[in-house]
Amino acid sequence: MKALTYLNQDRFSARSVPDVSQPQSNQPQNQPSGPSPFLPLKAFNFFLYGAIAVFASFFPLYLQDGGMSKLEIGTLMAIGPFVSLIANPFWGYLGDRMENTRRMLILMLAGTLVLSQFVFHVQSYAMIYLAMIAFYFFQSPVFAQSNTMILGYIDGTNRKFGGFRLWGSLGWALTAAAAGFVIDRAGTSPGVPWLFTGLIAATLLVAVVLPSLRRPTATSIVAPGGFGKVLANPTFASFLLLGVLVSIPNAMNGTFMTLYITDLGGSRQMVGWAVFSASAVEALFFLLFDRFFRKKLGFMMVCLTVVSALFAVRWYLMSTVTDPMHIVYIQMLHSITYAGYFYVGTLMTSMFVPTAYRGTGQALFTLSWSGVSGIVAGILGGWMFDNFGAPMMYQSGTVLSVIGAVGFAAMGYTLYRSGQLTPAAASTGSAGSKR
Repeated sequence: MKALTYLNQDRFSARSVPDVSQPQSNQPQNQPSGPSPFLPLKAFNFFLYGAIAVFASFFPLYLQDGGMSKLEIGTLMAIGPFVSLIANPFWGYLGDRMENTRRMLILMLAGTLVLSQFVFHVQSYAMIYLAMIAFYFFQSPVFAQSNTMILGYIDGTNRKFGGFRLWGSLGWALTAAAAGFVIDRAGTSPGVPWLFTGLIAATLLVAVVLPSLRRPTATSIVAPGGFGKVLANPTFASFLLLGVLVSIPNAMNGTFMTLYITDLGGSRQMVGWAVFSASAVEALFFLLFDRFFRKKLGFMMVCLTVVSALFAVRWYLMSTVTDPMHIVYIQMLHSITYAGYFYVGTLMTSMFVPTAYRGTGQALFTLSWSGVSGIVAGILGGWMFDNFGAPMMYQSGTVLSVIGAVGFAAMGYTLYRSGQLTPAAASTGSAGSKR
């Protein structure tokens, strides 16, 4: 098996693509004790992604029904990415220091469950902004740390990351479709609060029954300077920067797509089907990536370029729609664009970041995808939607995605010219699952 050998911190800070060609032992290094965690892990992903699908897809409609404008909604939703700039590093660092990732996630989910009740029941704008700040401090890093937990459970096994992440896709798709049906009949209030609370509670219960997961004794505890060491790799830093450009229009779509559908005359149930179509085939792509993906840096750069170009096509098509049903069809492109970027990004992060900084690296990847970009998307997207309409907002997203595609292509060419695309990444195991 081939895996990263960048456990030496001085070597990790060198300004080059890491050497991933040295062999390591095939012996399991971080096995959980007690019953098998694999079935509960699938249920955990299913309920977690289902809960966030309800919140991300229908909470903007909940706010619009409460009387907020699109700029106010965008600004409120931008609180999450803004808070994540602090929350993701905090929880990433804490996760790297804690002996039990599962215990940390239980704390985060419990905080999310409790604070969501304040979000749904406060009566003034000032109070909902304060409640959202506290809520997002616990909720925004959950995805990054759940990925770290999955990678920890499957470390040293023949299990693959995509095989568990696909259950998140199924949870997102099926829950969104069912939620659209329920909310269309019950209304956004009380439909959204009830559904989100129930799904987060189910996620928390599954996390409690997962067996303990502990850091292998050979792994050193991360030092406070970990973020500087992770970002010292210019290839990884460039990947994060270009990812921000590509993810801004994706975050705009995530916040405002549901409002676009209703503005065009679509129902809440159609919103559910649009979210379903975006994720229904995503699980298949994760399985295909696990089976056929070539874990070589050069191939990954080509994939990022192609995915960014497909994002540009997707946003251009969104800028031309006149019928809400067209959005349901266009959303199918999400399965390849998001799944492709998420899979490659998770794998590249685990390649560039040593084991001791795994939580930190995944936190930075999440920040690039939904943190900085989410702030820009919420405020700029809301302003453009309010003043120029959704088509102009999506046209700006097309331009940003084209710039990202060109940037990834240039980055890949630069690495090729410097001879840094030769090493292969981790072997046929999970994305970054071998330490």
